[in-house]
Amino acid sequence: MSERGPATAPSHDSSPESPSAPVTTKPLTAARRTGLLVTFILGGLTALPPLSMDMYLPALPQVTDALNSPAATIQLTLTACLAGMALGQLVIGPMSDKWGRRRPLLAGMVVYVLATAICALAPTAELLISFRLLQGLAGAAAIVIARAVVRDLYDGDEMARFFSTLMLISGAAPIIAPLIGGQVLRFADWRGVFVVLTGVGTVLTLMVWRSLGETLPPERRHTGGVGSALRTMRGLLGDRVFAGYTLTGGFVFAVLFSYISASPFVVQEIYGASPQAFALLFGLNSVGLILVGQVNGKLLVGRVSLDKVLAIGLVTITAAAVALLLMSTGVFGEVGLTPIAAALFVLMSAMGVVLPNTNAQALMRTPHAAGSASALLGTSSFLIGAIASPLVGIAGEDTAVPMAVVQLVCALLSLTAFLGLCRPWKSGPAAQSSPAGV
Repeated sequence: MSERGPATAPSHDSSPESPSAPVTTKPLTAARRTGLLVTFILGGLTALPPLSMDMYLPALPQVTDALNSPAATIQLTLTACLAGMALGQLVIGPMSDKWGRRRPLLAGMVVYVLATAICALAPTAELLISFRLLQGLAGAAAIVIARAVVRDLYDGDEMARFFSTLMLISGAAPIIAPLIGGQVLRFADWRGVFVVLTGVGTVLTLMVWRSLGETLPPERRHTGGVGSALRTMRGLLGDRVFAGYTLTGGFVFAVLFSYISASPFVVQEIYGASPQAFALLFGLNSVGLILVGQVNGKLLVGRVSLDKVLAIGLVTITAAAVALLLMSTGVFGEVGLTPIAAALFVLMSAMGVVLPNTNAQALMRTPHAAGSASALLGTSSFLIGAIASPLVGIAGEDTAVPMAVVQLVCALLSLTAFLGLCRPWKSGPAAQSSPAGV
């Protein structure tokens, strides 16, 4: 694994209003090199959101019956968790720029464990929704700070490669999570899923406490308060290219979360698959995402422009969404589960090049405020995903058309943001990797 040092940000007296301040590079010390254990921890942190969402998916129909609530209400437990992760990142990201990565991360993980344990005891849908929101707010620390740590340690193509490496771990979460969830349902009810998640969060918290050191030294931290954080974010959003990559990734996340929210009902209720069969299909799609992500990191990065690979991935996602819409509306007659599953596999696999490359391209422009930039990336993704998720259920549980429509619209919006704001044909590599505002 590369030991290339991070692009070190200007000192804390540099504001986002002057993003052209010089950026220097210094090598990592031995203590800050990303060893195998730290890589595993960062992968585990980025895997926490899909674990929190996907382990719960096979239980959704059971929760609907157990709490005597309609499917649309139970889907709000997904929306609440997504919204919490979005808003939490917006707060915790700037906190990590001010106080370092380690303390906000540990605090968030402790609250996550407590909120998840309470979810296992929730007697009503309303209480479950409330504590899923808190679970998401606290769990946001994991994903936003993990991205910021990667930005502390890497730059350029090395950062894109490392994000792809993390997908070996974080991408395995959607494979393992539904399988675990499906097996838990053999021996316990839906509450057992949250018991397992509580254990996972506890183990990960202990690993962070023991083995993940601080990656943001005091001289690189921001000293301002809320006003400074808001100015930083305003400066980041004022960068057209950063905003373009943020929206591109956000709308692709909406495609992903519409699939996460709707697929348990589409696969199990419409096509009659068992929870275990659904878990296997869900896992297969995640295998495709991991494999394509590794092709991106091992073979494409450094050989092919990140933007070219990103464009191919976006076009592939859009084409798969078109195929899903045509099949679900009956254009090809009555189709079974196999063609639907094939289109979903293509759609999910293409995300293996889109997600790491949008993160890398956006964060390459923000060495001066990695925590705030990571927060904006995550917040936009989860907020857009939280909006898209309930839309897939507006026509009930008996049709896949809403899922396909939401996926196609979001894929087209993502492609539009990439072409209209990033304008890759006008920006060379130097421009793409410059700090925001240059």
